[in-house]
Amino acid sequence: MRFLFDNHTLDTGKRELARGSAPVSVEPQVFDLLVLLIENRDRVLSKDDLIASVWGGRAVSDSTLTSRINAARKAIGDSGEEQKLIRTIARKGIRFVGTLDVDGAPAPAPIFPLPDRPAIAVLPFTNMSGEPEQEYFSDGISEDIITALSKLRWFFVIARNSSFIYKGKAVHMKQVAEELGVRYVVEGSVRKGGARVRITAQLNDVATGSHIWAERYDRDLADVFAVQDEITEAIVAAIEPQLYAAENFHAQRKPPDSMDAWDLVMRALSHYWRVTRQDNVVAQALLEKAISIDPNYGQALGVLAASHTFSAHMGWENMAESVPIAERAALAAIRSDSEDPWAHYALGCVYLFTRRFGDSLAEFELALRLNPNFSLAQGYYGLALSYCGRWQEADEAAKRAIRLSPRDPFSAVYYGIAAYAQFIGRNYEGAMQLAREAIRQRSDFVGAHRVLTAAAGIAGQADIAKAALQELRRAQPNISLAWIASQMPIEMETEREHYLEAFRRAGLD
Repeated sequence: MRFLFDNHTLDTGKRELARGSAPVSVEPQVFDLLVLLIENRDRVLSKDDLIASVWGGRAVSDSTLTSRINAARKAIGDSGEEQKLIRTIARKGIRFVGTLDVDGAPAPAPIFPLPDRPAIAVLPFTNMSGEPEQEYFSDGISEDIITALSKLRWFFVIARNSSFIYKGKAVHMKQVAEELGVRYVVEGSVRKGGARVRITAQLNDVATGSHIWAERYDRDLADVFAVQDEITEAIVAAIEPQLYAAENFHAQRKPPDSMDAWDLVMRALSHYWRVTRQDNVVAQALLEKAISIDPNYGQALGVLAASHTFSAHMGWENMAESVPIAERAALAAIRSDSEDPWAHYALGCVYLFTRRFGDSLAEFELALRLNPNFSLAQGYYGLALSYCGRWQEADEAAKRAIRLSPRDPFSAVYYGIAAYAQFIGRNYEGAMQLAREAIRQRSDFVGAHRVLTAAAGIAGQADIAKAALQELRRAQPNISLAWIASQMPIEMETEREHYLEAFRRAGLD
């Protein structure tokens, strides 16, 4: 798609901006901001809209937001004083107001076919307490219900992060169902006051437009885990009554011994899912505090292990230091609760990074048996398969992760994994397209920068490779052939050499 305005051309396919015939250098986030404004030119975009789309819902300071808007204006010859193309509407947001020609048919919104299992999304329950600091509590109720439903092999459950993009937004159920590819949507509210909690929940069949189940629970705060189980059971009974009866279903989970520990884990998860370096540090501190209260809290230990392995993969922590910490936490989680999928997922990452490939695949497969809808485990299972040279299976796993969570800060990682799988399969053009999508979603994801550089290099696209290598060095200053040879856990020597040769051709030394 090409947008033409005020002597500028913005090409979304090539991710290029030009003034006349001269290219304009623009940072990835600024480019994404321009695309967002132009594609939504018929409405005013709020600060929350910008953060949700460009930053994936991660915390962003006002100064960062202002600097990116100023950079977007500068890139297209506008300014805060003139506002001839990008106009600020007081207390509302900003809007693109330039005259525009469109060259190319608009890309259709992704429509996902319904899977062969009942497909369901649980929206974040509304916090009715009137206290913004209680948001994590209502989010935690929703998250626990998502987790309980996800463990059922006969349900297809959209991952938490994709459901939560609708938090605080007035959206029609039909829109949610179309964008996520589901038939059923659960919504509800939570009011916490003193030692009491009121939880309402409603199950909607979007295909028929009907409410097929609704209930209100007024309970002591200590009974909140029982309420979550009752809601899960009611949903299952309403959607699949035959399975519910045949399997004598009961929501199965090991509740924590301490409400305070659960409270801390929910606070930690609210940071973990923002997918930033600083939020990850905060999450780890909260998880360690929860573990100090309840040393046998499997989920707290499992999420702590996962946070360290993800930080290592993103380059936020030193791999040699974080992997042993993650391994200890994951093994402790499994001792406390052998059916905690977070722990097995984290241990799978540990074994992958330490080149225990068979053990890694076994742990990911166990995590997915325990929770077939665990998008993180699906994605990293794909990564492990890629490093083992099994690229077709890797591609399928990465696509399953994207389908389980189509609108997610982590989906950039899944696209990067799919890109690497295509590189292993020698589909370099496909690898570049997927890597570009990953970078569009998260400009700081170094894995996608590596794949784009390597694929362009081996394909002989020198200009793309040169530009990609420049961006890679910005994202990962310590990148070198020696780093790739020693740090990337590629099982087959032929594949490692193929990857190194691709980087040599791209100009890396």
